Amino acid sequence: MSKITVNNNGPLRIEGEMTIHDANGNLYGLAGRTVISLCRCGLSENKPFCDGAHARQGFQSMCEAKELPPPKVK
Repeated sequence: MSKITVNNNGPLRIEGEMTIHDANGNLYGLAGRTVISLCRCGLSENKPFCDGAHARQGFQSMCEAKELPPPKVK
């Protein structure tokens, strides 16, 4: 199982076994990594991965855990 942490003022950190695919279904090569950070600010030069641009640009976003409502019936 993977663990995803939403870092305040920073990226999404994913820990555990995972695969990441682009919109066409192509697999990103993670070179055996089991911990990665995904860009949340949109400023990374290495999207979808974080390159620290959030810190250089002063990105701010505080997120606290909450319960989502039940999914709507289709």
